[in-house]
Amino acid sequence: MSSSRPAPDQLLVDIAKYAGQSGVGTAAARQLAHYCLFDALGCALRALDVPDCTRLLGPWVPGANIRDGARVPGTRFELDPVKAAFDIGCMIRWLDFNDSWATGGHPSDTIGGILAVADYVARRRPSATPPTMGDVLTAIIKAYEIFGVISEGNTFDRPGVGLDSVILVKIAATPVVTHLLGGTQDQIVNALSNAFADGQSLNLYRKVPNAGTRKSWAAGDAASRAVRLALLAKQGEMGYPTALSAETWGFYAVLCREGPLVVPRPFTSHVVENIQFKISYPTQRHAQTAAECAVELHPLVADRLDQIDRITLTTHELAKKMISVSGPLHTVAARDHCLEYVVAVGLLHGDITRRSYGDKCAADPRIDALRAKMIVEVDDEYTQGYYDPTRRSNANAVRVTFRDGSATPKIELKYAIGDPKRREEGLPLVVKKIENPIVQRLPHRAQAILQLFHDPARFAAMRVNDFMDLLVV
Repeated sequence: MSSSRPAPDQLLVDIAKYAGQSGVGTAAARQLAHYCLFDALGCALRALDVPDCTRLLGPWVPGANIRDGARVPGTRFELDPVKAAFDIGCMIRWLDFNDSWATGGHPSDTIGGILAVADYVARRRPSATPPTMGDVLTAIIKAYEIFGVISEGNTFDRPGVGLDSVILVKIAATPVVTHLLGGTQDQIVNALSNAFADGQSLNLYRKVPNAGTRKSWAAGDAASRAVRLALLAKQGEMGYPTALSAETWGFYAVLCREGPLVVPRPFTSHVVENIQFKISYPTQRHAQTAAECAVELHPLVADRLDQIDRITLTTHELAKKMISVSGPLHTVAARDHCLEYVVAVGLLHGDITRRSYGDKCAADPRIDALRAKMIVEVDDEYTQGYYDPTRRSNANAVRVTFRDGSATPKIELKYAIGDPKRREEGLPLVVKKIENPIVQRLPHRAQAILQLFHDPARFAAMRVNDFMDLLVV
């Protein structure tokens, strides 16, 4: 075995070059990145109503706030950027209401690391040229692109690999935040190689019977790890040039044995331009259209619940495999990832909120009674549409049949309201989704924040630390 130091794996170099570019993104990409950032902040502020989330926030050691640290929106915390990335990432992801990508995962999970580092750098460079919110938008475009392109070519959470999709958060955030810290291309490569060399999270905490709250803080954990690796690289810590390809011990040999990662297209700004917002309901992405269908049927079944004979759910192959669950659902994490539970709540209440997954709502015996009447069928056309890269549909249909033989119409939706194919219809609703939590959580500063949201040019020119100051209480 040769001890000669090899050149870095080409994928590490390609990602590092892209992360270090300037002028990335079309006008459309910048507009969508603007929406994505504010949508993520809205999700973060909503999560402050959830004790399971807020108990995780704050310094690693109680009382250990630092001066000129990164701010955590909606709180008074001033933290080191590693913990701030954890906190912001937790808040964004907690309710499963942040944007998602067509082939899996949530690119906005990277925003926790980006905001924490940008704010920290801005406060440490008061007399130099601090990063602006325009720089943050550029970083978001890059992180979304790395995340989405790698996701398109590789499924980490499939059986046989079993890794959680938050590996994409670490892979995407690490090079971008290293660049924000002023890292060179070599330092970005070093940090990214360490991201691949890390032990990766298992997918078991998203699957019954182990589904639990870690699925809500795993993204914050990955974002914070990305920041830590970036800081190490900036301090001169070495990298591992063949972290991916090394025989026996590399990432491919140990964790991805089918061969090198597939990169299906160049890194541009395609992902953010085609991002899928979660607008109407906080639920797993494969259930989004099913939720819309169920809510539409609510007026037709609400007064006839005791007359229902069966409920037919038609879906695609992956949804059946991932979120069709029978038996008891003991946690919030299990309920919001159960297709049948989501449909039952929609039929019963005509709405689905974060409270729909709590123990109080779940104790309603009508939910499990409806679940017991559900038949989940896979439609081959739905499956083909889901996997077809030119369509990327996410089709579901719901029909309720009563004991007298009558039935509701079959309500079918191929694209959720937040899909790019429904962008004209969806964006005005994204605005409302953004505005509500800002007004509720930051009433004294809501007007100033929303004026910036509606004035993208002024927002992009604003210093990161000045904007983050508006978000503290």
